[in-house]
Amino acid sequence: MKNNTISQAVIASILSVTATSWAQTSVGLGRADFKENCASCHGVSGKGDGPVQSFLVKPPSDLTTIARRNGGAFPQELMWEVIDGRWSGEIGPHGSREMPVWGNEFKARAMTQPGDSPRTAEWSARNRIVSLLKYLETIQVP
Repeated sequence: MKNNTISQAVIASILSVTATSWAQTSVGLGRADFKENCASCHGVSGKGDGPVQSFLVKPPSDLTTIARRNGGAFPQELMWEVIDGRWSGEIGPHGSREMPVWGNEFKARAMTQPGDSPRTAEWSARNRIVSLLKYLETIQVP
């Protein structure tokens, strides 16, 4: 009985550390992806003041006020659709809309990795979008 309790405690602590590490890695990946892919338009701070914003047809959104503009709640599903972009029907200078279609882009980048299949590339693209969402939640202002 005692060994069983110790084993359960060890497993619980491992799962706890793993979940914490996953969350940190995910936000870290989102921050890195944001700086690499989004900051040129939305700015390093996410306020829409990136160095190329003056060349765009439509000014980039202030990403720090997403929750405020949505009644105080961060709209996960809506933001997923905006970032992923594969289901957007809007026409714009990047092909189907103003912002790049990151779902396609992240999947295409993953497909260049040795041994990646379309299935693992899709998983990679989705993980990167989730990571961006987690990061965007951390930069929301009241």
